[in-house]
Amino acid sequence: MHQRRVNDVTRRQHRGFTLIEVLVALAIVAITLSAGIKAAGALTNNAQRLSDVSLAQWCADNQLTALKLSRQFPGVGDGDFACQQLGRSFGGRLEIRPTPNPNFRRVDAIVFDEANRPLLRLSTVLPRY
Repeated sequence: MHQRRVNDVTRRQHRGFTLIEVLVALAIVAITLSAGIKAAGALTNNAQRLSDVSLAQWCADNQLTALKLSRQFPGVGDGDFACQQLGRSFGGRLEIRPTPNPNFRRVDAIVFDEANRPLLRLSTVLPRY
């Protein structure tokens, strides 16, 4: 009897994992991997967005700087522009509005992505020269 009891204990110690334990472990691994893939996708999207906004910033800066360097008082109204940065094309719009002081104009440079969604709005105030 004592011998049989020892064999039962030894069999229980070497029996391995049950199917339920293996399935639970696989479920945990699957959830962890899917969360990791989702996080990596979010990082990729954020990096692309940062690149787009940086290029749009350069486009808007170039347009506003060109207005400043022209040393001409801009008229009120809207105008479109196109911009190339690092091989990418962006469209934009300059919105020139009056201010309470007639010697200044507010200028907004709005840059759009390929789907015509606004990426960036950069504003400045230009004086009469």
